[in-house]
Amino acid sequence: MSLMNPRTEKLVRRLTIVTTVAASYFLLTADYGPQPNALDPIKKQILSAESTVKEYVFGSKKESQENQTGKLDSNKDRP
Repeated sequence: MSLMNPRTEKLVRRLTIVTTVAASYFLLTADYGPQPNALDPIKKQILSAESTVKEYVFGSKKESQENQTGKLDSNKDRP
């Protein structure tokens, strides 16, 4: 039998999970200096996932540069 209200227990459980994930993220992406370590492959995957999400949300830099170049070229054609 739990001493907490079920809603409070659910909130505490979720908060614990979120805190654990955040702490793990910061520990894995921390800078451990120039020496290679066992966490480097995991860190590379996390950084790759970050860049993929950023490209998906904001669009890739190549697309935005191509769009800008296309707009400039189309403006040159018009007198």
